Amino acid sequence: MKRTITGFREDDEAHWVAELECGHTRHVRHNPPWVERPWVLTEAGRQGFIGRAIECKKCDEERGLTTEITVVPDL
Repeated sequence: MKRTITGFREDDEAHWVAELECGHTRHVRHNPPWVERPWVLTEAGRQGFIGRAIECKKCDEERGLTTEITVVPDL
């Protein structure tokens, strides 16, 4: 289920976490070559993603839905 990003914070291991409108969170790591998210490395890049919707796996799990893994190149 898609949920809007409301903010970002770093976890205990200094990985970036998106805070979602539903109250859940999702890691948004830049970990090349597996995950390319260079925008997460700068404040301006993160600010540019506030208000965008991403999949919330926890909401899907709560509703009994399964989430397929998809590659989204612009995230």
